Amino acid sequence: MLVVFAVLSLMSLAAWLVLWLGHGRFWHIAPRLPAAGRHAGPGLWPAVDVVIPARDEADILPETLTTLLSQDYPGRLRVLLVDDHSTDGTGTVANNLAANISAVNKLTVVRSANRPAGWTGKLWALQQGVAASAENGAPLLLFTDADIAHPPDSVRRLAAQALAGDYDLVSLMAWLRYEGFWARLLVPAFVYFFAMLYPFRRVADSGRRTAGAAGGCVLVRRSALQRAGGLEQIAGALIDDCSLGRLIKHHGRLGGGRIWLGFTREVVSRRPCQGLGAVWRMVVRTAFVQLRHSWVLLGGTVLGMALLFMGPPLALACGIWLSLAGHGTACLWLSLAGAATWGIMTRTFMPMVRWYRLPWALSALLPLAGLVYTLMTVDSARRFVYGRGGAWKGRTY
Repeated sequence: MLVVFAVLSLMSLAAWLVLWLGHGRFWHIAPRLPAAGRHAGPGLWPAVDVVIPARDEADILPETLTTLLSQDYPGRLRVLLVDDHSTDGTGTVANNLAANISAVNKLTVVRSANRPAGWTGKLWALQQGVAASAENGAPLLLFTDADIAHPPDSVRRLAAQALAGDYDLVSLMAWLRYEGFWARLLVPAFVYFFAMLYPFRRVADSGRRTAGAAGGCVLVRRSALQRAGGLEQIAGALIDDCSLGRLIKHHGRLGGGRIWLGFTREVVSRRPCQGLGAVWRMVVRTAFVQLRHSWVLLGGTVLGMALLFMGPPLALACGIWLSLAGHGTACLWLSLAGAATWGIMTRTFMPMVRWYRLPWALSALLPLAGLVYTLMTVDSARRFVYGRGGAWKGRTY
């Protein structure tokens, strides 16, 4: 047993050293969206069409829609809100908000047609927004969720980043709000695990196939989307943002498109994650989809998460217990290996915890977060078995 524990502990330590030193510095809070200066005149700024899929979002729109209608963007900007069969008067609320700030000419409410087979709700809504904007279509499309609030210079900075870097897609990981202990732990961990899967620096590296995006805020060139075959190519994708990132990076231009993904505190989700249940529902919707509904990948993921996140604290505790029980000094080395590995994972989680303005000591609870996310992944597979996978906004895919 001691030999087995020692081998697993060394494997975990080696894995964390690789992640820490050789995995695209995924744990750094970088890159970030730079500030954008003003150009001489509006003619130098390409037009932007903002597409917002909205289903029963009447309560949140007063906090978000006006931030887009009030942008200081120097070029032409239109907002198309796609009312996806809402039952709470979402479209009416949107029109009233635009009227209240004298921005009726900037807003178009698109009534959603019935969703065809093979499309997810969000992508079908985005598709209708893109189609509705085709006449005098802007060269830049901004896909943003109805719960996302933008600073006044958001569109200008996104467009400037796309132009300066010749990017076909620019995306921001919106600041996620949290309430309660579990959300304080799991929201930073959610972004941390996302960055581990899609290291932001590798996403922007045209020499690597790593591709991703954050669905709350995605600016894409219309020409690149058309060249890649349009949203039809990913119509049934539940993880729509990363699917769009892959589509653009692999097919957005000859030789591959250029994409960029960054951090921001200014683009904010106004819908807070309240407690364990809210984060759980968010994760189980797509966790098993991420594994391509593969039971082999699920088993490997569970074992890998156990080795990476639960193994080090267990090695530390077992080493101390066996050492105190008089089983030799070798047990002390087991506990030291566990402590060192736990220290490395804590070090990598600390920047994300601090980014979310939380106490650094919370970083030491990453093993607990890893355990909870493992249980979420297993529950996602269970829901798939019972026909409740991908449940969202009253729909099950």
